[in-house]
Amino acid sequence: MRDDLTATIGEIRDAGLYKSERVITSPQQSLISVASGNEVLNFCANNYLGLADHPEVIAAARDALDRWGFGMASVRFICGTQQIHKDLEGALSNFLGTEDTILYSSCFDANGGLFETLLGAEDAIISDELNHASIIDGVRLSKARRYRYKNRDMADLEAQLKDAADARFRLIATDGVFSMDGYVAPLDEICDLAERYDALVMVDDSHAVGFVGSDGAGTPSLFGVKDRVDVVTGTLGKALGGASGGYVSGRREIVELLRQRSRPYLFSNSLAPSVTAASLKALELIGGSSDLRDKLAANTKLFRTKMTEAGFDVLPGDHPISPVMIGDAAEAGRLADKLLDLGIYVIGFSYPVVPHGKARIRVQLSAAHSTADVEQAITAFTEARAALG
Repeated sequence: MRDDLTATIGEIRDAGLYKSERVITSPQQSLISVASGNEVLNFCANNYLGLADHPEVIAAARDALDRWGFGMASVRFICGTQQIHKDLEGALSNFLGTEDTILYSSCFDANGGLFETLLGAEDAIISDELNHASIIDGVRLSKARRYRYKNRDMADLEAQLKDAADARFRLIATDGVFSMDGYVAPLDEICDLAERYDALVMVDDSHAVGFVGSDGAGTPSLFGVKDRVDVVTGTLGKALGGASGGYVSGRREIVELLRQRSRPYLFSNSLAPSVTAASLKALELIGGSSDLRDKLAANTKLFRTKMTEAGFDVLPGDHPISPVMIGDAAEAGRLADKLLDLGIYVIGFSYPVVPHGKARIRVQLSAAHSTADVEQAITAFTEARAALG
């Protein structure tokens, strides 16, 4: 087996698909230190609002260590529920405009424990083809029939709903924002079809909650369909502080059943008190002002506009995920390495994260970036392109 694994790893290297892990020697922030000793601007973290190193978020985590301890050493229903867990679930429900919320150790676990709990062999799941791996794996755990529709293609979604018409329950599953492209799911149209064909709607809003929508409550807020979406899953590990943790939020009965039967919830330790308290503080900061969202939007517009003017192929949109399309995996890797030499920390994304032939540098803007930071990144892209020919 060792020989076989070595050969497979060699094939990954030869194809230019090997994913090295760069070592960061500083806190996660806009300017980070790497193992070489250099300081570089970070343009690939999911730190959308810059809260990963926000002093008030850090202080809340530190205070929680003193008050609540380090870890729960238990699952929720045995002796792992503290008041701050209930407080965070309530705060998320208020922020998202839902009836109830349940915490998980990650959004991957939230999606992994959702579908098999709610749906059986007589039901159907209709899933967008570009949904996150956690949705795909969660759907596989369910005994429900599986249908897949083309990315954001409402005609194909309607066709799949018709094919699933004889199912007891139908559930449409979609990302709110597709993480490799920055494209937003048309939730208003999805909800219209769901109502026409008597289906539920589930949205993984990990790359939207905290900054998309006028109140930052995500894609259901953006499209004005908060009351029409049945289940929202999301993470605390991106805009909401950047640590870990996830949740399912939505209809009260759905959340209640998950507390009784969802395996990742029942058999995983409770979220650490420090993470819970810090996430509460992050929600408080987001709800108290739009300044961070406004700064993020301005940085995103600046980068997308000037990169396009410079002749780069940036997928259209206005999301902070700004994919610079390269095509060839090895070329994307070389460009990312050159950009690191020029002080810009980005990663080349290639198969199997994205399809063959669609390698890219996925630039992610943050409210923590200054205007000068964004302009430095644009200049570096231009210089790197010239250096590599």
